[in-house]
Amino acid sequence: MIGFGPHLMVDGYEGSFETLASIESITKFLDELPAQIGMTKIMPPYVFKYDGGEKPEDWGISGFVIIAESHISIHTFPEKGYFSIDIFSCKDFNIKEAIDIIKEFFQTDKLEIQTTSRGTEFPRDIGLATTITNSQRERLI
Repeated sequence: MIGFGPHLMVDGYEGSFETLASIESITKFLDELPAQIGMTKIMPPYVFKYDGGEKPEDWGISGFVIIAESHISIHTFPEKGYFSIDIFSCKDFNIKEAIDIIKEFFQTDKLEIQTTSRGTEFPRDIGLATTITNSQRERLI
């Protein structure tokens, strides 16, 4: 793998109101997902309800879990059937499996999915990075 790692971004529509509105459900999702996709949870999920502020219909549940490989976060808008999830990891993971878990948990197939590679110049192998840096320096002399 080149770079730091993959970042999966999922926007979900027409999700289950009951799931999107439940602190317990979102906590369960964040608690179980890391192991399901081969990640290592290093703290319990932190999940809270947002009251919507000036737009009461925008209330929802937000949460995140720190994993050894980076983090997973979610924001829900139950009144709109919408949620957004980010899974960022320094190691590869089965993106299709993660998407299937999300579809099943939130009871929707209506997803927008984006993936990107983060930190494309991250020196994953310090020995290789040193060799490349030294060869570039030699060309400058």
